[in-house]
Amino acid sequence: MNLYQSKQYIEDVVAVADLDLSWEKLRDKCMLVSGATGLVGSFLVDVILRKNQEDDLNCTVYALSRNEEKIMERFAGYCGDKHLVFIPYDIRLPLVRNDIGTVDYVLHLASNTHPIQYSKDPIGTITTNIIGLQNMLEFAVAHHAARFAFASSNEIYGENRGDAEFFDENYCGYINCNTMRAGYPESKRCGEALCQAYKAQKGLDVVIPRLTRSYGPTMLMSDTKAISQFIKNGIDSEDIVLKSAGMQYYSYAYVSDSVSGLLTILLSGKSGEAYNISDESSDIMLKELAAIIADLNGKKVVFEVPDFVEAAGYSKATKARLDGHKLLTLGWRPRYDVKSGVERTISILREIR
Repeated sequence: MNLYQSKQYIEDVVAVADLDLSWEKLRDKCMLVSGATGLVGSFLVDVILRKNQEDDLNCTVYALSRNEEKIMERFAGYCGDKHLVFIPYDIRLPLVRNDIGTVDYVLHLASNTHPIQYSKDPIGTITTNIIGLQNMLEFAVAHHAARFAFASSNEIYGENRGDAEFFDENYCGYINCNTMRAGYPESKRCGEALCQAYKAQKGLDVVIPRLTRSYGPTMLMSDTKAISQFIKNGIDSEDIVLKSAGMQYYSYAYVSDSVSGLLTILLSGKSGEAYNISDESSDIMLKELAAIIADLNGKKVVFEVPDFVEAAGYSKATKARLDGHKLLTLGWRPRYDVKSGVERTISILREIR
């Protein structure tokens, strides 16, 4: 089975497609999505294609991914759909396409996003986030994009200085820049500044959704983030392996809520502004998250010491709770809290095995 055969997954896609958003801005338009086979990107593409079917939106999606076979497999349910155009592409290279005219919206979602990549490919992590972003910005300018959305990260906030319970969009915590692990958060910070530079110098309309730790049934089985490993343990009805004391206190978001937030910002956000996609109902300590998934499966939490390579990719932040009030003012509301979200994820992934 695949995700398109899951009733629960389709329900999630339809729920976002049926939201009261400014969809008319996408009617008869086209968008380019980098990272289209990723956790967030693939769900986003599914929502747009579903909206085309439901409301004749006539929005064309240019879906970018490094692996053509992978992208065709992921969107097998839409092969032959005139509104979906596959583009095999490494974003670290300039994107020059004379066969593509105006692209109304560019959404840059591609990024190395899990710990093993941070430690095994620190150069690729940085170049994807900076050179890749510049290539997408240049493409947006060349193709007269009406708006550019850069998917930033909760990691830009760094370590809590002990002076805030929640990080609003103006908070700036500590990052030790003279470390390999700093490559991801520092390059995301630099990326935001680069977006502002293109807004000032090139007149490009940009918005910056700051995604928190997202999860859901579109996760890649190769993902090494803690929550992804917990979910994989849960799918297999195994004990949940915790590789620390589990005191990290983070914000999380189910993928449909991440995408509904992203679309809200794209269609209604103020130009140049950043928005946290986060809700307090999905803030949880890592050990409590592990316990929830263990309880769902009648298993226990066990402790294991990570190897050096894996540990080197772990975030150094111990408390990173995002303040989502700014996005709430645009009308966004989450559909899942963290418990119902992880339960939904495990249920869908078991269903399609």
